[in-house]
Amino acid sequence: MISKIIAEELINKVKKSIDKVEKIAIVVHVGPDGDAMGSSLALWHYLMTIGKEPTVIVPTPFADFLAWMPGADQVIIYENNKEKADEIFASSELIFALDFNTANRMAKMADAVIAAPAPKIMVDHHLHPGNFAKIVISYPEISSTSELIFRLICRMGDFSKINLACAECIYTGMMTDTGGFTYNSNKFEIYTIVSELIKLGVDKDALYRKVFNTYSADRLRLMGFCLYEKMKLYPDARAALITLSSAELVKFNYITGDAEGFVNIPLSIAGVDFSVFMREDTDKIKISFRSQGTFPANKVAADLFNGGGHLNAAGGESYLTLEESIAKFEAALPNYKDFLEE
Repeated sequence: MISKIIAEELINKVKKSIDKVEKIAIVVHVGPDGDAMGSSLALWHYLMTIGKEPTVIVPTPFADFLAWMPGADQVIIYENNKEKADEIFASSELIFALDFNTANRMAKMADAVIAAPAPKIMVDHHLHPGNFAKIVISYPEISSTSELIFRLICRMGDFSKINLACAECIYTGMMTDTGGFTYNSNKFEIYTIVSELIKLGVDKDALYRKVFNTYSADRLRLMGFCLYEKMKLYPDARAALITLSSAELVKFNYITGDAEGFVNIPLSIAGVDFSVFMREDTDKIKISFRSQGTFPANKVAADLFNGGGHLNAAGGESYLTLEESIAKFEAALPNYKDFLEE
């Protein structure tokens, strides 16, 4: 038995919205991670099971280590197939927006989604939800959007409609958004849900291997380069920074997902409670923030780089140069000393 986190009124609204339509689009944020793919594909499998016509559309490609997920081969990538995606948005009767809180998190896909006549339902676990959706299911205290999808399906009375493929997607989202259950995962109900997913046939050990143990040799060499050449420690601030330029990414044959998890590595160093990873992209610097204990990674992300997220895991972007972004971060570090635990 798990607690009824989602308000009954919202459950009823979502169920009625689904019951009266056939064509449903499911969208996620730019650079879809394990939780975005897990929650969207889990919902896709559920909707297929109850006889609907769902389509998952993502703004940009997802990482290769998620390509094994059931249904991933059916996902439409907006930047690769804009015309088809726009047609689906225009004909959809309902749109689910999963794992993001504001429309700009969809990047270039945002305008098409907002312009679509279909009502929108947001299901998310990030702070400060926007107002673009008709129905908003937002619970930042929940560890992942995939967990919310599990709760939503169950509360609509359809636990029996969760097949193995759906269960695998839910578990993958929960696992990846907690770093393999190493942060934001200290609530016992998470493991109640995990036990139910295992009962449905999920092989959690196999899924861990598929996600975390199938990287390329280039990725391992890139990791070694980061740790030996690119990691900088700030002992007084109990912080660490790793940066990668676009030229360095090319040198190591970088593909989407190769730097996944790099931001977490410095947290294994004694005396480091806050870690930041900056990666140069085509038009901006992508920044990840991780922390331990009560240090507010999300506050630093919001204060410095227009970002946000959870206490121990957040993201942001910089439109300065990589060197300028590093300088801005280093100059601000002393301002957060009061947040360090004694």
